Amino acid sequence: MQPTIPKELKAQMRAERLALRDVIPPEVRIEKSLAMAEHAGEAVAFDPGTTVSGFMPIRSEADIRPLMGRFQARGARLCVPAILDKQTIVFRELVRGAPLIATGFGTSGPPADAAVLDPEIMLVPLSAFDDRGHRIGYGAGYYDRAIDRLRQKGMHPKLIGIAFDCQEVAHVPDEPHDISLDAILTESGLRFFASWIG
Repeated sequence: MQPTIPKELKAQMRAERLALRDVIPPEVRIEKSLAMAEHAGEAVAFDPGTTVSGFMPIRSEADIRPLMGRFQARGARLCVPAILDKQTIVFRELVRGAPLIATGFGTSGPPADAAVLDPEIMLVPLSAFDDRGHRIGYGAGYYDRAIDRLRQKGMHPKLIGIAFDCQEVAHVPDEPHDISLDAILTESGLRFFASWIG
């Protein structure tokens, strides 16, 4: 029987798309990740000093460190998420040469004494996406809550989903609380949605 509740549909899509991502050989993932850096390294416009959140790859995620390096070379101030508790992530500044520690969910990042920043552009990991910019995360809701907190401060960070082509689905069942992407970056290229301009 096919699941009909959005939560069940999302869980099924998440499992299917992550399974497809998991079978990409590591050396191919590296090539695809480097292609992402080529597609977006110069194409994402921002002023020097703009705060950009990225992430350190876990499991079979794309390795966006080359892309983050390109952004840093263009003057971006980088940060990565750190899990504080079951509800909250903050974005700690990533400074070249600073130590990295375990920051929850299998991730690593700067220690607690690093500056906490509010990103203006967010590179968002995900499990599935569609061509409207709707995404399915990993199910814990950390990014949704972090984005909501930024919006409550009057900020509207641009959201760039990071995924491989195999993670695209025909239609993500979206719910009223879901937050859409402004762009999606895969190994095939960078696609901007109408909201990027808004």
